Amino acid sequence: MRLVTYRTAGADADRVGVVIGDHVADITAAAPTMNALIQGGSKALDEARRAAETGARLALAEVQLLAPIPRPLKNVFCLGLNYRAHVAEGASAGVRASSDAPEYPVWFTKPPTAVCGPYDDIRIEPAVSTQYDWEVELAVVIGKAGRHITRDQAYSHVHSYTVFNDFSVRDIQRRHGPPPQWFKGKSWDKGSPMGPWLVTADELGSPEKLRISCRVNGETKQDSNTEMMIFDIPAQIADLSEVLTLEPGDIISTGTPSGVGFARTPPEFLKAGDVLESDIERLGVLRNRIVA
Repeated sequence: MRLVTYRTAGADADRVGVVIGDHVADITAAAPTMNALIQGGSKALDEARRAAETGARLALAEVQLLAPIPRPLKNVFCLGLNYRAHVAEGASAGVRASSDAPEYPVWFTKPPTAVCGPYDDIRIEPAVSTQYDWEVELAVVIGKAGRHITRDQAYSHVHSYTVFNDFSVRDIQRRHGPPPQWFKGKSWDKGSPMGPWLVTADELGSPEKLRISCRVNGETKQDSNTEMMIFDIPAQIADLSEVLTLEPGDIISTGTPSGVGFARTPPEFLKAGDVLESDIERLGVLRNRIVA
């Protein structure tokens, strides 16, 4: 299933739906929020399927899609330096000392307030920074709680997948330290689009060979495949759950490939008027306009 959180014109309450073709079937009676749906596990998904058969349907074009999880319950877990070519481009640009792949996953988080919708405007402030950068990523949503989850068990804990952009403010990201403290530069209010929907694990199947790309004003900037990850999804889930309990609704953003703006020659950054597109095969496309 493709699961959405949406709003209709004039409404002040969010609704939950299942995308069927070019329509959305309302399932709010069975799942009042996306977090409630995720926390309900397989039983809630079964109820959602039944509700979608009879729920009122609206054309997708007539509703506003929000981030599938508009307000994550926790910070988003983000993995840095997870594609070899991205590690190498950072070394070439002089922002890290080595092009060697990390021995262990490199984690940081971004707050729930950083998340925005799949088609929302991203508002930048040139007085604060002019170094706004793109990072398309595959995001994993946890559906079953667990601690000390093994690689073999990892996929049984996944609820769904979605597209995410780890929008980064580079000068702010790098000025705090040493050692580097990425959190502040990764936490721009409503700068990290997510969506357009959650694709459930049973519908997507394997997430390990998906084309992942990013475009700015129609020009491709990033173009890779999730099979190029250094640490695959089972490794990420096992590593995080070694020290903390992963819970339903937790989001893991799995790292970005090469082609980011700061590492280009000359460096490129987002500016007002740009259109940012984040695209993952079989998951969908985010389209966000940059405004001052």
